[in-house]
Amino acid sequence: TPQTIFVFINCFLLIKQFRAKMWVFVACLTAILVKLGHWIYTQTNPKSCNGKLPPGSMGFPIIGETIEFFSPYSLHDIPPFVRKRMARYGSLFRTNFVGRNVVVSTDPEINHFIFQQEGTSFQISYTESFNEIFGQQSLISYHGMLHKYLRNLILQLVGPENLKGKLMYEINEATHRHLHSWARHGTVDIKEVTSEMIFEYFAKKLISYDESKASRKLRENYKAFMDGLISFPLNIPGTAYHACLQGRKNATKVIKDIFEERKKSTTPHQDFLDLLLEEVRKEDKILNEAIAVDLVFMLLFATHETTSSAMTLLIKFISDHPEVLAELVKEHETILRSRDKEDGEITWQEYKSMTFTHMVINETVRLANIVPGIFRKALKDVEVKGKFKFLMIKWMVFD
Repeated sequence: TPQTIFVFINCFLLIKQFRAKMWVFVACLTAILVKLGHWIYTQTNPKSCNGKLPPGSMGFPIIGETIEFFSPYSLHDIPPFVRKRMARYGSLFRTNFVGRNVVVSTDPEINHFIFQQEGTSFQISYTESFNEIFGQQSLISYHGMLHKYLRNLILQLVGPENLKGKLMYEINEATHRHLHSWARHGTVDIKEVTSEMIFEYFAKKLISYDESKASRKLRENYKAFMDGLISFPLNIPGTAYHACLQGRKNATKVIKDIFEERKKSTTPHQDFLDLLLEEVRKEDKILNEAIAVDLVFMLLFATHETTSSAMTLLIKFISDHPEVLAELVKEHETILRSRDKEDGEITWQEYKSMTFTHMVINETVRLANIVPGIFRKALKDVEVKGKFKFLMIKWMVFD
């Protein structure tokens, strides 16, 4: 009948339209999948612009190998992340973490070459997440003349002249006082108590800060900062990274408040902040208030955290090698016997005569991975051992 024919024709047209739309959908989906597949392939198999890349793996798209890179590990050993890839790819390999393509070098010859080329072919650099943690005004962000200027300021605090004139005696007194306190407790956590001792000393040297008298607890914020420093960079409440950023924000606020209070004061405190204020007030100043505050933050972090970690490992290494302990005791008993008064203060000559002690300290710093590596970026094409030559402007080096 005509009605049947009409229904049949309509159904046919609808099916034809559906098939046409289906083909468009399939074509679009195919194009998207091809593009996605190509992007994933280029992310996991990057090409060098001008040569050959080292072997390695780029991990998953976007996150790369970030999760494994931030896995906890023993402080005095090669990170498992690096050890595993050294066994598979050798001393030079490529990877990706925290959103950056990275070449990791554990080759002494290559690392020596990189050190020699600092400022010409390579420059210290950090990932975006590290810059967010430490701040854009951080000491680690500066190069050239400004970095040299800040370093000279720091040397006025911890340089050889100040060490010889003040620091050595003050640190000796603080150490004696804390050792007596630890002895009364019987058992102590070396990392915790040494961190507390060094923080207490340098907080006073830097900004005349006394944690026991302050209403704003600076060290608690530093602990939050440290707990999330090496963590997956996910800035949402509840994560270690978020707590790290909040710890830094709160610690910086305390330092800023002290800085503002000091600007209004006419009483000299004989600390590092007095020197910074003098520099900030100069007409031809290089230093501004933001950099000064961040410098104090970084110095407090660097002095107490790295030193306490090294001292903890020093105790462990000496405990593991009783012959080293015996030699240290011998050296220091010889110094004590040569004194007019055995309980007298340490002298610069005694400090310089501690040959074996200095050897133990240097070996501890060499063995202890307090800083597992340093990020750098290449400033131009770099050829490595005549085998790998590639443009590294978009790559970082971790050595």
